[in-house]
Amino acid sequence: MNKLVRITEKDMVAVALQPLAAGSSVSYGAGEVTLLSDLPMGHKVALRDIRKGEPVIKYGFPIGEATEDIPRGAHVHTHNLHTLLSGAKEYGWTPTHPAAERREPAVFPGYPRKRGRPGIRNELWIIPTVGCVNDIAKALARQAQQFVGGAVEGVYAFPHPYGCSQLGDDQDNTRKVLASLATHPNAGGVLLLGLGCENSGVEQIKPYMGDYDESRVRFLITQQAEDEIAEGMRLLKELADVMQGDTRVPCGADQLVVGLKCGGSDGLSGITANPTIGVFSDLLTAMGGSTILTEVPEMFGAETILMNRCESEELFQKTVSLINDFKGYFESYHMPVYENPSPGNKAGGITTLEDKALGCTQKSGSSAVRGVLKYGERVETPGLNLLSAPGNDLVASTALAVSGAQMILFSTGRGTPFGCPVPTVKIASNTPLAQRKKNWIDFDAGRLLDGMTLPGLGSELMEYVLEVAGGKLTRNEQNGFHDLAIFKQGVTL
Repeated sequence: MNKLVRITEKDMVAVALQPLAAGSSVSYGAGEVTLLSDLPMGHKVALRDIRKGEPVIKYGFPIGEATEDIPRGAHVHTHNLHTLLSGAKEYGWTPTHPAAERREPAVFPGYPRKRGRPGIRNELWIIPTVGCVNDIAKALARQAQQFVGGAVEGVYAFPHPYGCSQLGDDQDNTRKVLASLATHPNAGGVLLLGLGCENSGVEQIKPYMGDYDESRVRFLITQQAEDEIAEGMRLLKELADVMQGDTRVPCGADQLVVGLKCGGSDGLSGITANPTIGVFSDLLTAMGGSTILTEVPEMFGAETILMNRCESEELFQKTVSLINDFKGYFESYHMPVYENPSPGNKAGGITTLEDKALGCTQKSGSSAVRGVLKYGERVETPGLNLLSAPGNDLVASTALAVSGAQMILFSTGRGTPFGCPVPTVKIASNTPLAQRKKNWIDFDAGRLLDGMTLPGLGSELMEYVLEVAGGKLTRNEQNGFHDLAIFKQGVTL
Protein backbone atom coordinates (compact mmCIF):
# COMPACT_ATOMS: atom_id res chain seq x y z
CA MET A 1 0.00 0.00 0.00
CA ASN A 2 1.22 3.50 -0.80
CA LYS A 3 1.89 5.78 2.15
CA LEU A 4 1.54 9.17 0.45
CA VAL A 5 -0.52 10.36 -2.50
CA ARG A 6 0.04 13.43 -4.65
CA ILE A 7 -3.30 14.10 -6.33
CA THR A 8 -2.05 16.11 -9.35
CA GLU A 9 1.40 16.90 -10.75
CA LYS A 10 0.85 20.58 -9.84
CA ASP A 11 0.40 19.85 -6.14
CA MET A 12 2.89 21.21 -3.60
CA VAL A 13 1.63 18.77 -0.94
CA ALA A 14 0.93 15.08 -0.61
CA VAL A 15 -1.57 13.37 1.70
CA ALA A 16 -0.72 10.64 4.20
CA LEU A 17 -2.64 7.42 3.59
CA GLN A 18 -1.67 6.10 7.03
CA PRO A 19 -0.03 7.56 10.15
CA LEU A 20 3.64 8.33 9.43
CA ALA A 21 6.48 8.94 11.87
CA ALA A 22 8.92 11.84 11.95
CA GLY A 23 12.21 11.01 10.18
CA SER A 24 10.58 8.58 7.76
CA SER A 25 11.59 8.83 4.11
CA VAL A 26 8.39 8.25 2.17
CA SER A 27 7.96 7.97 -1.59
CA TYR A 28 5.19 9.56 -3.63
CA GLY A 29 5.07 8.77 -7.33
CA ALA A 30 8.54 9.51 -8.69
CA GLY A 31 9.67 11.46 -5.63
CA GLU A 32 10.55 10.96 -1.99
CA VAL A 33 10.31 13.22 1.05
CA THR A 34 11.66 12.96 4.61
CA LEU A 35 9.11 13.91 7.25
CA LEU A 36 10.14 16.58 9.75
CA SER A 37 7.32 15.65 12.17
CA ASP A 38 4.71 12.97 12.73
CA LEU A 39 1.97 13.05 10.09
CA PRO A 40 -1.52 11.72 10.92
CA MET A 41 -3.55 9.90 8.28
CA GLY A 42 -5.27 12.35 5.91
CA HIS A 43 -2.88 15.21 6.68
CA LYS A 44 -0.58 17.03 4.26
CA VAL A 45 3.20 17.26 3.91
CA ALA A 46 5.10 19.88 1.90
CA LEU A 47 6.87 18.39 -1.14
CA ARG A 48 9.06 21.46 -1.60
CA ASP A 49 9.95 24.62 0.28
CA ILE A 50 6.97 26.99 0.32
CA ARG A 51 7.48 30.70 0.96
CA LYS A 52 5.37 32.79 3.32
CA GLY A 53 2.51 34.34 1.32
CA GLU A 54 2.72 31.75 -1.46
CA PRO A 55 -0.49 29.94 -2.54
CA VAL A 56 -0.41 26.25 -1.64
CA ILE A 57 -1.64 23.92 -4.41
CA LYS A 58 -3.68 20.72 -3.83
CA TYR A 59 -6.10 19.08 -6.31
CA GLY A 60 -4.33 21.33 -8.84
CA PHE A 61 -5.84 24.48 -7.26
CA PRO A 62 -4.90 26.84 -4.39
CA ILE A 63 -6.24 25.72 -1.01
CA GLY A 64 -4.91 28.78 0.86
CA GLU A 65 -1.81 30.81 1.55
CA ALA A 66 1.24 29.94 3.64
CA THR A 67 1.37 32.09 6.79
CA GLU A 68 5.07 31.32 7.32
CA ASP A 69 7.94 29.73 5.42
CA ILE A 70 7.24 25.98 5.22
CA PRO A 71 10.24 23.71 4.62
CA ARG A 72 10.06 20.57 2.49
CA GLY A 73 8.88 17.65 4.65
CA ALA A 74 6.92 19.83 7.09
CA HIS A 75 3.35 19.23 8.17
CA VAL A 76 1.02 21.67 6.32
CA HIS A 77 -2.10 22.48 8.32
CA THR A 78 -3.92 25.19 10.28
CA HIS A 79 -0.74 26.37 12.03
CA ASN A 80 0.89 27.51 8.77
CA LEU A 81 -1.90 27.84 6.17
CA HIS A 82 -5.00 30.06 5.96
CA THR A 83 -7.85 30.65 3.53
CA LEU A 84 -7.68 33.05 0.60
CA LEU A 85 -11.45 33.39 0.40
CA SER A 86 -13.38 36.62 0.99
CA GLY A 87 -16.92 37.97 0.31
CA ALA A 88 -19.13 37.98 -2.77
CA LYS A 89 -17.31 37.88 -6.11
CA GLU A 90 -17.86 38.61 -9.75
CA TYR A 91 -17.44 35.55 -11.96
CA GLY A 92 -16.73 34.93 -15.61
CA TRP A 93 -18.03 31.92 -17.52
CA THR A 94 -15.42 29.77 -19.24
CA PRO A 95 -17.47 26.78 -20.43
CA THR A 96 -15.66 23.45 -20.46
CA HIS A 97 -18.37 21.58 -22.40
CA PRO A 98 -18.12 18.18 -20.68
CA ALA A 99 -18.72 15.21 -22.96
CA ALA A 100 -22.34 13.99 -22.85
CA GLU A 101 -21.98 10.21 -22.63
CA ARG A 102 -25.07 8.08 -23.15
CA ARG A 103 -25.67 4.61 -21.69
CA GLU A 104 -28.57 2.20 -21.71
CA PRO A 105 -30.41 2.59 -18.37
CA ALA A 106 -29.92 -0.20 -15.87
CA VAL A 107 -33.07 -1.73 -14.37
CA PHE A 108 -34.21 -2.10 -10.76
CA PRO A 109 -37.47 -3.33 -9.19
CA GLY A 110 -39.41 -0.29 -7.96
CA TYR A 111 -42.94 0.83 -7.16
CA PRO A 112 -44.60 2.71 -10.04
CA ARG A 113 -46.64 5.78 -9.06
CA LYS A 114 -49.51 7.46 -10.89
CA ARG A 115 -47.76 10.80 -10.47
CA GLY A 116 -44.03 11.13 -11.16
CA ARG A 117 -41.11 8.80 -10.61
CA PRO A 118 -41.26 5.32 -9.04
CA GLY A 119 -40.58 4.76 -5.36
CA ILE A 120 -37.72 2.62 -4.13
CA ARG A 121 -39.61 2.06 -0.87
CA ASN A 122 -43.30 1.58 -0.10
CA GLU A 123 -43.60 3.22 3.31
CA LEU A 124 -46.45 4.78 5.25
CA TRP A 125 -45.47 8.27 6.42
CA ILE A 126 -47.09 10.44 9.09
CA ILE A 127 -46.19 14.09 8.51
CA PRO A 128 -47.16 16.70 11.13
CA THR A 129 -47.98 20.13 9.76
CA VAL A 130 -46.87 21.73 13.05
CA GLY A 131 -44.70 20.78 16.02
CA CYS A 132 -47.71 20.82 18.37
CA VAL A 133 -48.87 17.42 17.06
CA ASN A 134 -45.47 15.73 17.01
CA ASP A 135 -46.27 13.41 19.90
CA ILE A 136 -49.59 12.41 18.32
CA ALA A 137 -47.69 11.54 15.14
CA LYS A 138 -45.21 9.44 17.10
CA ALA A 139 -47.99 7.69 19.03
CA LEU A 140 -49.76 6.84 15.76
CA ALA A 141 -46.52 5.53 14.27
CA ARG A 142 -46.02 3.22 17.24
CA GLN A 143 -49.54 1.80 17.01
CA ALA A 144 -49.43 1.55 13.22
CA GLN A 145 -46.47 -0.83 13.28
CA GLN A 146 -49.16 -3.52 13.18
CA PHE A 147 -49.67 -2.63 9.51
CA VAL A 148 -46.05 -3.39 8.54
CA GLY A 149 -45.72 -6.47 6.40
CA GLY A 150 -46.33 -7.53 2.84
CA ALA A 151 -46.09 -4.47 0.60
CA VAL A 152 -46.08 -2.05 3.56
CA GLU A 153 -42.33 -1.78 4.18
CA GLY A 154 -42.39 0.56 7.17
CA VAL A 155 -44.35 3.17 9.10
CA TYR A 156 -42.55 6.37 10.09
CA ALA A 157 -43.43 9.70 11.69
CA PHE A 158 -41.39 12.80 10.83
CA PRO A 159 -41.70 15.29 13.71
CA HIS A 160 -40.30 18.82 13.37
CA PRO A 161 -40.66 22.10 15.35
CA TYR A 162 -42.10 24.33 12.59
CA GLY A 163 -45.38 25.06 10.81
CA CYS A 164 -46.41 28.02 12.94
CA SER A 165 -44.97 31.34 14.14
CA GLN A 166 -43.17 31.77 10.81
CA LEU A 167 -43.31 34.59 8.27
CA GLY A 168 -42.71 35.20 4.57
CA ASP A 169 -40.31 32.96 2.67
CA ASP A 170 -39.49 31.00 5.83
CA GLN A 171 -43.12 29.91 6.22
CA ASP A 172 -43.42 29.31 2.48
CA ASN A 173 -40.40 27.01 2.54
CA THR A 174 -41.89 24.94 5.37
CA ARG A 175 -45.07 24.48 3.32
CA LYS A 176 -43.03 23.44 0.26
CA VAL A 177 -41.03 20.92 2.30
CA LEU A 178 -44.07 19.28 3.89
CA ALA A 179 -45.99 19.22 0.60
CA SER A 180 -43.06 17.68 -1.25
CA LEU A 181 -42.64 14.96 1.37
CA ALA A 182 -46.38 14.28 1.28
CA THR A 183 -46.04 13.50 -2.45
CA HIS A 184 -42.66 11.74 -2.32
CA PRO A 185 -42.47 8.54 -4.39
CA ASN A 186 -41.01 6.50 -1.50
CA ALA A 187 -44.25 7.05 0.44
CA GLY A 188 -46.94 4.63 -0.68
CA GLY A 189 -49.29 6.32 1.76
CA VAL A 190 -49.20 9.61 3.70
CA LEU A 191 -51.21 10.95 6.63
CA LEU A 192 -50.85 14.73 6.79
CA LEU A 193 -51.55 15.48 10.45
CA GLY A 194 -52.58 19.00 11.46
CA LEU A 195 -53.67 20.78 14.62
CA GLY A 196 -56.14 23.27 13.19
CA CYS A 197 -54.98 26.73 14.27
CA GLU A 198 -51.45 26.81 12.83
CA ASN A 199 -50.21 29.11 10.06
CA SER A 200 -49.21 26.20 7.83
CA GLY A 201 -52.06 23.79 8.35
CA VAL A 202 -53.59 21.14 6.13
CA GLU A 203 -55.56 23.63 4.03
CA GLN A 204 -52.51 25.84 3.51
CA ILE A 205 -50.29 22.94 2.44
CA LYS A 206 -52.73 21.26 0.03
CA PRO A 207 -52.24 23.84 -2.76
CA TYR A 208 -48.48 23.17 -2.69
CA MET A 209 -49.07 19.46 -3.33
CA GLY A 210 -50.11 19.97 -6.94
CA ASP A 211 -51.82 17.12 -8.79
CA TYR A 212 -51.33 14.44 -6.13
CA ASP A 213 -52.73 10.89 -6.10
CA GLU A 214 -55.75 11.21 -3.78
CA SER A 215 -55.81 7.48 -3.11
CA ARG A 216 -52.40 7.80 -1.39
CA VAL A 217 -52.99 10.74 0.97
CA ARG A 218 -55.27 11.29 3.96
CA PHE A 219 -55.71 14.43 6.07
CA LEU A 220 -56.52 14.76 9.76
CA ILE A 221 -57.08 18.01 11.69
CA THR A 222 -56.85 16.91 15.30
CA GLN A 223 -58.85 19.80 16.80
CA GLN A 224 -61.81 18.61 14.74
CA ALA A 225 -61.60 14.96 15.82
CA GLU A 226 -63.18 13.67 19.02
CA ASP A 227 -60.52 10.95 19.31
CA GLU A 228 -57.56 11.80 17.06
CA ILE A 229 -55.77 8.52 17.76
CA ALA A 230 -58.76 6.39 16.77
CA GLU A 231 -59.42 8.53 13.69
CA GLY A 232 -55.74 8.50 12.75
CA MET A 233 -55.56 4.74 12.99
CA ARG A 234 -58.66 4.42 10.82
CA LEU A 235 -57.07 6.57 8.11
CA LEU A 236 -53.74 4.74 8.35
CA LYS A 237 -55.56 1.41 7.99
CA GLU A 238 -57.21 2.73 4.81
CA LEU A 239 -53.83 3.70 3.39
CA ALA A 240 -52.19 0.41 4.39
CA ASP A 241 -54.97 -1.52 2.65
CA VAL A 242 -54.35 0.45 -0.56
CA MET A 243 -50.59 -0.15 -0.30
CA GLN A 244 -50.98 -3.91 0.08
CA GLY A 245 -51.92 -4.02 -3.59
CA ASP A 246 -48.56 -2.55 -4.62
CA THR A 247 -45.85 -4.68 -6.23
CA ARG A 248 -42.33 -3.98 -7.44
CA VAL A 249 -41.92 -3.95 -11.22
CA PRO A 250 -38.88 -3.35 -13.47
CA CYS A 251 -38.05 0.36 -13.63
CA GLY A 252 -35.30 2.14 -15.52
CA ALA A 253 -32.43 3.88 -13.73
CA ASP A 254 -33.29 6.95 -15.80
CA GLN A 255 -36.10 7.39 -13.23
CA LEU A 256 -33.68 7.50 -10.28
CA VAL A 257 -32.81 10.72 -8.46
CA VAL A 258 -29.86 10.36 -6.06
CA GLY A 259 -28.68 13.05 -3.63
CA LEU A 260 -24.95 13.58 -3.09
CA LYS A 261 -23.74 14.66 0.36
CA CYS A 262 -20.68 14.41 2.61
CA GLY A 263 -20.19 14.92 6.32
CA GLY A 264 -17.62 14.19 8.99
CA SER A 265 -15.09 14.44 6.16
CA ASP A 266 -11.37 13.77 6.49
CA GLY A 267 -8.31 14.30 4.33
CA LEU A 268 -9.09 11.14 2.34
CA SER A 269 -12.71 12.02 1.50
CA GLY A 270 -11.69 13.98 -1.61
CA ILE A 271 -9.29 11.20 -2.67
CA THR A 272 -11.43 8.06 -2.27
CA ALA A 273 -15.11 8.36 -1.35
CA ASN A 274 -16.05 11.57 -3.16
CA PRO A 275 -14.37 10.66 -6.48
CA THR A 276 -16.08 7.24 -6.29
CA ILE A 277 -19.43 9.02 -5.91
CA GLY A 278 -18.41 11.23 -8.84
CA VAL A 279 -17.91 8.19 -11.07
CA PHE A 280 -21.34 6.94 -9.98
CA SER A 281 -22.90 10.35 -10.76
CA ASP A 282 -21.46 10.30 -14.26
CA LEU A 283 -22.74 6.75 -14.80
CA LEU A 284 -26.26 7.54 -13.62
CA THR A 285 -26.59 10.78 -15.56
CA ALA A 286 -25.31 9.01 -18.69
CA MET A 287 -28.28 6.63 -18.23
CA GLY A 288 -30.67 9.58 -18.12
CA GLY A 289 -30.97 9.62 -14.32
CA SER A 290 -30.45 12.59 -12.03
CA THR A 291 -28.06 13.50 -9.23
CA ILE A 292 -28.22 16.49 -6.88
CA LEU A 293 -25.21 18.19 -5.30
CA THR A 294 -25.90 20.53 -2.38
CA GLU A 295 -24.26 22.07 0.75
CA VAL A 296 -23.53 25.38 -0.97
CA PRO A 297 -21.14 26.75 1.72
CA GLU A 298 -18.89 23.78 0.96
CA MET A 299 -18.70 24.79 -2.68
CA PHE A 300 -16.99 28.08 -1.74
CA GLY A 301 -13.49 27.92 -3.19
CA ALA A 302 -14.37 25.38 -5.89
CA GLU A 303 -17.46 27.06 -7.30
CA THR A 304 -15.81 28.10 -10.59
CA ILE A 305 -15.27 24.43 -11.46
CA LEU A 306 -19.04 23.90 -11.28
CA MET A 307 -19.81 27.22 -13.00
CA ASN A 308 -17.66 26.37 -15.99
CA ARG A 309 -19.47 23.03 -16.36
CA CYS A 310 -22.86 24.74 -16.65
CA GLU A 311 -24.64 23.73 -19.85
CA SER A 312 -25.79 27.28 -20.61
CA GLU A 313 -25.07 30.86 -19.64
CA GLU A 314 -28.47 30.99 -17.93
CA LEU A 315 -27.42 28.11 -15.65
CA PHE A 316 -24.09 29.84 -15.06
CA GLN A 317 -25.91 32.98 -13.87
CA LYS A 318 -28.15 30.86 -11.62
CA THR A 319 -25.06 29.24 -10.11
CA VAL A 320 -23.50 32.65 -9.49
CA SER A 321 -26.67 33.64 -7.63
CA LEU A 322 -26.65 30.30 -5.77
CA ILE A 323 -23.17 31.06 -4.42
CA ASN A 324 -23.43 34.81 -3.77
CA ASP A 325 -26.94 34.62 -2.29
CA PHE A 326 -25.71 32.08 0.24
CA LYS A 327 -22.82 34.36 1.16
CA GLY A 328 -25.39 37.12 1.60
CA TYR A 329 -27.39 34.84 3.90
CA PHE A 330 -24.39 34.55 6.22
CA GLU A 331 -23.69 38.27 6.08
CA SER A 332 -27.34 39.18 6.81
CA TYR A 333 -26.89 37.53 10.21
CA HIS A 334 -23.47 39.20 10.69
CA MET A 335 -21.79 35.80 10.64
CA PRO A 336 -18.43 34.94 9.01
CA VAL A 337 -18.88 33.46 5.55
CA TYR A 338 -15.94 31.10 5.91
CA GLU A 339 -16.46 29.60 9.41
CA ASN A 340 -15.50 26.19 8.06
CA PRO A 341 -14.06 23.49 8.20
CA SER A 342 -15.42 21.95 11.41
CA PRO A 343 -13.17 20.74 14.25
CA GLY A 344 -13.69 17.15 13.08
CA ASN A 345 -12.70 18.08 9.52
CA LYS A 346 -9.51 19.70 10.80
CA ALA A 347 -8.67 16.70 12.95
CA GLY A 348 -9.05 14.57 9.81
CA GLY A 349 -6.59 16.70 7.84
CA ILE A 350 -8.76 19.32 6.10
CA THR A 351 -7.23 22.76 6.65
CA THR A 352 -9.22 25.43 4.79
CA LEU A 353 -12.60 25.77 3.13
CA GLU A 354 -10.91 25.62 -0.29
CA ASP A 355 -9.35 22.30 0.76
CA LYS A 356 -12.78 21.04 1.84
CA ALA A 357 -14.63 22.41 -1.19
CA LEU A 358 -12.23 20.96 -3.77
CA GLY A 359 -12.72 17.56 -2.13
CA CYS A 360 -16.47 18.02 -1.72
CA THR A 361 -17.12 18.85 -5.37
CA GLN A 362 -15.45 15.59 -6.45
CA LYS A 363 -18.88 14.04 -5.80
CA SER A 364 -20.23 15.83 -8.88
CA GLY A 365 -18.04 13.83 -11.26
CA SER A 366 -17.25 15.46 -14.59
CA SER A 367 -20.63 15.81 -16.32
CA ALA A 368 -22.39 19.06 -17.21
CA VAL A 369 -24.51 20.99 -14.72
CA ARG A 370 -28.04 20.78 -16.15
CA GLY A 371 -30.16 22.27 -13.37
CA VAL A 372 -29.90 24.76 -10.49
CA LEU A 373 -32.59 24.43 -7.81
CA LYS A 374 -33.88 26.71 -5.09
CA TYR A 375 -34.47 25.23 -1.63
CA GLY A 376 -37.66 23.15 -1.75
CA GLU A 377 -37.71 22.93 -5.55
CA ARG A 378 -38.14 19.52 -7.25
CA VAL A 379 -35.78 18.13 -9.89
CA GLU A 380 -37.23 18.45 -13.38
CA THR A 381 -34.17 18.20 -15.64
CA PRO A 382 -32.27 14.88 -15.89
CA GLY A 383 -28.54 15.09 -15.19
CA LEU A 384 -26.46 16.84 -12.54
CA ASN A 385 -28.36 19.46 -10.53
CA LEU A 386 -27.13 21.95 -7.92
CA LEU A 387 -29.40 22.65 -4.93
CA SER A 388 -29.43 25.60 -2.53
CA ALA A 389 -29.14 24.23 1.01
CA PRO A 390 -26.66 24.55 3.90
CA GLY A 391 -23.92 22.11 4.86
CA ASN A 392 -25.63 20.77 8.00
CA ASP A 393 -25.91 17.02 7.46
CA LEU A 394 -29.55 16.38 8.33
CA VAL A 395 -30.85 19.70 6.95
CA ALA A 396 -29.04 19.17 3.63
CA SER A 397 -30.02 15.51 3.36
CA THR A 398 -33.67 16.36 4.04
CA ALA A 399 -33.43 19.08 1.37
CA LEU A 400 -32.20 16.48 -1.13
CA ALA A 401 -35.15 14.22 -0.31
CA VAL A 402 -37.53 17.18 -0.66
CA SER A 403 -36.09 17.86 -4.12
CA GLY A 404 -37.04 14.33 -5.15
CA ALA A 405 -34.04 12.18 -4.23
CA GLN A 406 -35.17 8.60 -3.58
CA MET A 407 -31.89 7.93 -1.76
CA ILE A 408 -28.79 9.79 -0.54
CA LEU A 409 -25.13 8.83 -1.01
CA PHE A 410 -23.31 10.20 2.02
CA SER A 411 -19.52 10.03 2.18
CA THR A 412 -17.76 10.28 5.52
CA GLY A 413 -14.24 9.96 6.89
CA ARG A 414 -15.17 9.95 10.57
CA GLY A 415 -18.56 8.23 10.56
CA THR A 416 -22.15 9.18 11.37
CA PRO A 417 -25.23 7.08 12.16
CA PHE A 418 -28.14 9.31 11.08
CA GLY A 419 -30.70 8.70 8.38
CA CYS A 420 -32.98 11.19 6.63
CA PRO A 421 -36.49 10.43 5.28
CA VAL A 422 -35.00 8.33 2.45
CA PRO A 423 -32.33 5.58 2.51
CA THR A 424 -29.00 7.22 3.41
CA VAL A 425 -26.02 5.20 2.13
CA LYS A 426 -22.86 5.82 4.21
CA ILE A 427 -19.66 5.56 2.19
CA ALA A 428 -16.41 5.40 4.19
CA SER A 429 -13.36 7.23 2.89
CA ASN A 430 -11.03 4.83 4.70
CA THR A 431 -11.12 1.10 5.43
CA PRO A 432 -10.37 1.37 9.19
CA LEU A 433 -13.61 3.34 9.62
CA ALA A 434 -15.57 0.82 7.55
CA GLN A 435 -14.20 -2.03 9.65
CA ARG A 436 -14.65 -0.29 13.01
CA LYS A 437 -18.20 1.01 12.42
CA LYS A 438 -19.84 -1.78 10.45
CA ASN A 439 -23.18 -0.86 12.02
CA TRP A 440 -22.99 2.59 10.37
CA ILE A 441 -21.08 2.09 7.10
CA ASP A 442 -22.62 0.61 3.93
CA PHE A 443 -19.78 0.89 1.42
CA ASP A 444 -15.98 1.01 1.80
CA ALA A 445 -14.35 3.43 -0.67
CA GLY A 446 -11.05 3.10 1.18
CA ARG A 447 -10.39 0.02 -0.93
CA LEU A 448 -9.30 2.45 -3.64
CA LEU A 449 -6.01 2.70 -1.74
CA ASP A 450 -5.54 -1.09 -1.81
CA GLY A 451 -5.44 -1.61 -5.55
CA MET A 452 -9.01 -1.15 -6.75
CA THR A 453 -9.45 1.21 -9.70
CA LEU A 454 -11.69 4.25 -9.51
CA PRO A 455 -13.86 3.14 -12.49
CA GLY A 456 -14.19 -0.31 -10.92
CA LEU A 457 -15.21 1.06 -7.53
CA GLY A 458 -17.66 3.51 -9.12
CA SER A 459 -19.27 0.67 -11.08
CA GLU A 460 -19.51 -1.37 -7.89
CA LEU A 461 -21.22 1.56 -6.18
CA MET A 462 -23.71 1.72 -9.06
CA GLU A 463 -24.55 -1.96 -8.54
CA TYR A 464 -24.97 -1.32 -4.81
CA VAL A 465 -27.30 1.63 -5.48
CA LEU A 466 -29.44 -0.56 -7.73
CA GLU A 467 -29.63 -3.15 -4.94
CA VAL A 468 -30.76 -0.48 -2.47
CA ALA A 469 -33.27 0.83 -5.01
CA GLY A 470 -34.57 -2.72 -5.30
CA GLY A 471 -35.16 -3.10 -1.56
CA LYS A 472 -31.79 -3.80 0.11
CA LEU A 473 -31.83 -1.99 3.47
CA THR A 474 -29.14 0.52 4.35
CA ARG A 475 -27.57 0.59 7.81
CA ASN A 476 -29.66 3.58 8.89
CA GLU A 477 -32.80 1.66 7.90
CA GLN A 478 -31.65 -1.45 9.74
CA ASN A 479 -31.03 0.70 12.82
CA GLY A 480 -34.43 2.40 12.52
CA PHE A 481 -32.92 5.88 12.08
CA HIS A 482 -35.22 8.23 10.09
CA ASP A 483 -35.20 11.95 10.82
CA LEU A 484 -36.32 15.24 9.30
CA ALA A 485 -34.79 18.73 9.57
CA ILE A 486 -36.23 21.82 7.88
CA PHE A 487 -33.97 24.79 7.01
CA LYS A 488 -35.04 27.63 9.35
CA GLN A 489 -34.38 30.97 7.62
CA GLY A 490 -36.45 33.59 9.46
CA VAL A 491 -37.73 34.97 12.74
CA THR A 492 -39.92 33.04 15.16
CA LEU A 493 -43.02 34.95 16.31
